[in-house]
Amino acid sequence: MNPPGTAPHIRTQDTVQIVMRQVVFALMPAIIAHYWFFGPGILINIAIACLFAVATEYISLRIRGENPQRFIAEGSALVAAVLLAMCLPPLCPWWVTATGTIFAIAVAKHMYGGLGNNIFNPAMAGYVVILISFPDALSYWIAPDIGDIDYVAPTLSEMLRYTATGQFADSLTIDAISRATPLDTVQTELGMMLTISEIRVNPLFGDFGGRGWEWIANFTALGGIWLLIRGIIRWQAPVAMLLALCGLASLGYIVDASRFAGPGFHLFSGGAMLGAFFIATDPVSGPTTNKGRLIFGAGIGALVYVIRTWGSYADGVAFAVLLMNMTVPLIDRFSQPRIYGRTDNRHQDNDA
Repeated sequence: MNPPGTAPHIRTQDTVQIVMRQVVFALMPAIIAHYWFFGPGILINIAIACLFAVATEYISLRIRGENPQRFIAEGSALVAAVLLAMCLPPLCPWWVTATGTIFAIAVAKHMYGGLGNNIFNPAMAGYVVILISFPDALSYWIAPDIGDIDYVAPTLSEMLRYTATGQFADSLTIDAISRATPLDTVQTELGMMLTISEIRVNPLFGDFGGRGWEWIANFTALGGIWLLIRGIIRWQAPVAMLLALCGLASLGYIVDASRFAGPGFHLFSGGAMLGAFFIATDPVSGPTTNKGRLIFGAGIGALVYVIRTWGSYADGVAFAVLLMNMTVPLIDRFSQPRIYGRTDNRHQDNDA
């Protein structure tokens, strides 16, 4: 029998630390695929992002008068750092990665009160700061190592040199090793009045999206499905996002297949899968109700398609997430289930 004044609460075995560890485990297949196709740059970016995330977390917690050891051990800053690093090209100067990471942790997270209080997804906020401040740095993607694309593969030492200095040796230029991403290629060449079928002749493209990118998206989705099975994330936001993106892409493709890429391209290119399973499912910056998560995810998917198709940025996942983060209070207000016995939930605030 319970002591007086207590309730028979059911306590979960999951802690923040356990959940964050599961998220990192789920990202490992995609990180390995990233390494396989684009080289060790992803590991360099993750190392730099994690280093600055921990340092920024420590300083921010000390300024706020919190216990750094307790909160750093929970791992939320490291997860944000890994997610941010996965959005960056393999060739990225350290100060670019550091700038995005510091902003993500110090501003997007701690200026709003720390974990559980931030209204914007920290990783996406940091990425947008990089995208606006250092747009050139995000355009240097090396071609995937698939054997039949003519490019010079940089060695680990050359990658480290570029990360440290922003320059290669005199015998190597950035133009010799970098290629536009599939999303950038489609956006640029559509502007040159080429058709989708003409653009896809490029050996950079695979069955659906870009070669190499498709496999990274596949393994990202597998990691997300594993989180769903484990009960770490809810299904509403990722399913709604992918269905909205797929539906609009299908409609555009039916209207004019020469001007609008098909749904497979949009699903398996860029950050669609990462955004669906690892960004849109953030429990802090997302809605609290199942109906709200459906609206939130669908809004992100629709905005991603609009930005990719008519916007200035090739991908659009980060902007879509941040824009929908702004709507979360409104979504929560109008998606709360009706209290039994009441006809209008708006009266409950007055009765409280």
